Amino acid sequence: MSIVRTVAVRTPSRAYDVLVGRGLLDEVGPVTHDAAGGEVAAVISDSNVAPLYARRVADSLEGAGYRTHLLTFPAGEQNKRLSTLETLLEGLAQAGLSRDDVIVALGGGVTGDMAGLAAALYLRGIKVVQVPTSLLAMVDSSVGGKTAVDLAHGKNLAGAFFQPHAVIADVDCFDTLSHELFTDSCGEVIKHGVLADPALFDDITDHPINAPGYAREDLARIVARNVEIKRDVVNADETERGLRQTLNLGHTLGHAIEAANDFALGHGSSVAAGLCCVARAAAALGWSDASVAERIETATRAFGLPVDTSVDHQSIFRYATHDKKRHGATVNLVVPVAIGSVEIRRITLEELRDVIAAGCGTARRV
Repeated sequence: MSIVRTVAVRTPSRAYDVLVGRGLLDEVGPVTHDAAGGEVAAVISDSNVAPLYARRVADSLEGAGYRTHLLTFPAGEQNKRLSTLETLLEGLAQAGLSRDDVIVALGGGVTGDMAGLAAALYLRGIKVVQVPTSLLAMVDSSVGGKTAVDLAHGKNLAGAFFQPHAVIADVDCFDTLSHELFTDSCGEVIKHGVLADPALFDDITDHPINAPGYAREDLARIVARNVEIKRDVVNADETERGLRQTLNLGHTLGHAIEAANDFALGHGSSVAAGLCCVARAAAALGWSDASVAERIETATRAFGLPVDTSVDHQSIFRYATHDKKRHGATVNLVVPVAIGSVEIRRITLEELRDVIAAGCGTARRV
C-alpha cells in the first residue's frame, strides 16, 4: 500500500475521514470496522463494478469479522430510480440487517447515491461507508452526504442529506475504467479548480490528468486536493443553505443538458459543457471578464471535454426550471467571476432564458 492521504470531514451531523491512496480495497474491512462497527455488512454495487471488486471487498470485510451480503442492481443512470431503491431496501430487510450494521457502497456516483439513500431510509438510518471506484465519485459524490434518486421530471429530485462513516478511495480502481469514463469524470475536477483553487486549475490545464502515463501517486494527490475543496465547503454548510450552493457551479445548465440528452452524455461532460456555457453567458452579460470564459474553455478542451451543447434552448430551459435549485419564480445560478472565485446570483426565469441564449450554442469553433 502506498502513501495514504487522509482528509478529515467535520460536519455538524457527523465527523469522518476520507482515505485516498493505492491498495485500499484490501483495507475496507478494518477501516469499516473501526469507523462503523456492526456484525453484518451489505455490499451494494452495480452490475459493472460488482464482478470486478465485490469479492475482494467482501473478503476484506469477512477478514474483519463481518458476515456479508451482496446486493446488485443494473448499472446506469436510467436505473437510479425509486423502483431500484425499493428492491435494495427489500434486500436489506431480507438479509436481516439491524440498526447496528453497515452498508458498504461500492461503485460510482449512482451506486453511492442509491446506497446512501437506502442507508438513510432503512430502519430510519443505518451506517454507510462509501467506497467510490470512479474519479467522479471520489472527488464529488462520495463526500458530503448528498444521496438521491432521479424522478421523471429531473435528476436527484428525491433524496436526503446523510453523511457516511468513512470514505475509502482506492485510485488503483482507475485501472479498470475506460479512458472515456475517466475523462468524463474530469469535468468535476475542472469545476473545483474554477471554484476555489487557481493553482489546481493551472496545474490540470497544463497537465491534464487524463493524459497517458499520468502517475497514480499524482492522481491520489489531485483526488485528495479535490476532496479538501469539497470538505471545506461541506463543513461550513452541510445542507446547502448558502456556501454549499457554490458546488453547483456548472450544474444548473449541466443537469439540464444531461437530462435533455436522456443521460447519454455523462455527468462530468454535462457539467463541463454547463460550466463553459454559464461562463460565456457571464461574459456576455457583463458579470465577468471574457478572459474567464476563455480560460475555462481552454482547460475543458485540453481534457477533450465538450465546451457547448446542441440541445435546443427551450429544452434546456424546461429541464433547468425543474431543477431542485429553483426557488419559485427564481433560480440560484453560480457564476464564475474569476478563476478561484464565484458568486451566487438569484435570477428570474426570464433572466435564465437570457443566460441560455447567451451561453448555449455560442462557442467558437477552434
